[in-house]
Parts: sequence; C-alpha cells; structure tokens
Amino acid sequence: MNQKIIETDFEKAKKWVSGEYIEDDLLLIDQLANAPFPAEPRRMNFILLGFCTRGQVEYRVDTVEHVVHPGEVIIVSERHVVDHYKSSPDLQGLCMMVSVPFFKEVIRDVSDLSALFIFSRNHPVMKLTEREGEVFHRYFYAIRERIADTTNHFRRELIRTLMLAMFYDLSNVIYSFRQQTDQRKSRADEIFAQFIKMVEANCKEERRVAWYAEQLGITPKYLSETVKHVSKRTPNEWIDNYVTLEIRVQLKTSTKSIKDIAKEMKFPNQSFLGKYFKEHVGMSPSEYRRN
Repeated sequence: MNQKIIETDFEKAKKWVSGEYIEDDLLLIDQLANAPFPAEPRRMNFILLGFCTRGQVEYRVDTVEHVVHPGEVIIVSERHVVDHYKSSPDLQGLCMMVSVPFFKEVIRDVSDLSALFIFSRNHPVMKLTEREGEVFHRYFYAIRERIADTTNHFRRELIRTLMLAMFYDLSNVIYSFRQQTDQRKSRADEIFAQFIKMVEANCKEERRVAWYAEQLGITPKYLSETVKHVSKRTPNEWIDNYVTLEIRVQLKTSTKSIKDIAKEMKFPNQSFLGKYFKEHVGMSPSEYRRN
C-alpha cells in the first residue's frame, strides 16, 4: 500500500513526547523509546541525534534498513523519510532534535563540520567507544541543565557554545569512522560533497545550477543526476534550502532590515526576496521574524 508521507516538525514532536526544549530549535528526550518514530512514513524537518544504551532500534531511512545496537549513535538528517520503526521492549537511550536553522547558526563559518555531517547522510549509524559515549552523555545533560535555566541572560549563547563543542566531538567520531572504512568514496559522493561545500560558500551570490556545474567541470544534467542519486534531492532543492536557511538565520539573529538582507543575498529587491521566502517557508520574512 502506498502510504502518505507526513511532514514532521518541532511543534508535532513536542506534542508527542515530553522533554526539555528551547523554542523550536532544540528538543532533548532522555528516553529514546519515546522519540517520535511512528509506524507511518514521516519526513523529518529537523536533524535527529540518538544514542542507544540498551536494547535495539530498527528503522528505515529512504527505503534503506538500519539496526542500531547499544553504544551506537544515530544521525538522521533533515528531509529524510523515516518509517518501519521498531524497538525492543528494553530500549533505552538519549535523543536530541535540532532544527536546521539552529544547526546552521551553531556551526556557522565552520565548513569542516558541515562536510563531515554530509558524510553521515549515507552512514547514519556509527559505533562509539565507551569514552565517546560518556562524553555524549555529559554534553546531553549539561545542555539540558542550561535549557532549564530560564533565568540565565546568556542561556541561548551558552547552549549554542555547548552544542558547537558537542558537534566537534561528534564530528571527530564521524571523521574516525570515515578514515577506518575501507570503501573509497565514489565519484558521485565526491561530486556531491564538493557541490555542497560550494553551495555553502556561494549561495548568497549564485543560485544557478549551471554555474556550479561549470565550476565542477561537468554538465548541469550530470550534476543534477548525480546529486539526485546520492541525496534524493535535486541541486535546486539544495540551493533553495541553503538560501532560505541563510535568510532565516539573519532574520533570527541579526537586526538587519529585510531590505539590507535582500541586498546582501543578491536579490533584485525586497519584494522579490519576500516572494521567494514565502514560497519556500510558507510565511513572509516579517512574519517569520515576529514569530
């Protein structure tokens, strides 16, 4: 039977499970069994990090089956479709859900971290050493403590700093895993990784697929086919994603006017940016900033 894919966002996740959260940016759950993995297919509109300490979890991401055992970490990136979730009765673990704009805000200007997380898209399950598992635990509970401290004027900055440190440690795990694997990256993987790094660096000024293909020395058709094969998304979808994320970050973390943001992002005018943003986000830039 063809099942409808349901979009999953923070608002829905907060209703399904109880946990500490900060706005629609970060949600922490100390019982992995309570993480929002319904039986029906769901497209995740956030990044999910899970660490299994007992039992096991079975799930499918974009039709690929995965089994997670104790001591293994799960990284499910945004826009992936998750279904066929099953867990053992004794499942225990920790779960973090991070919004993409907040993730971008945390790792801004740290391209190495972003590149490593791209690797995890095709290798979502990794084994942690006992020490690495303990480090993840300490980060989890330190961040949860800061979320609960609503009286701290620098609460968000402290959480962002702790998240960045955690991402560095987690990226080291990804780096080590990548170094240990005997499989060579395919040509398609290399093109995709180079494309993403170029989009991150140039999306403010360049949004044409043909331009990126030219820089990579391949045809736009080949780039489109390769990116779609590796990531299940088109180059235009990736470009639009990074452009809207950059606009979201600026709307949320800066006092720049929408007109200045439009100029910086190389849009013809403020009206053009507004139409583009509403088409991809579902609300105007001013509405997003107010909310």
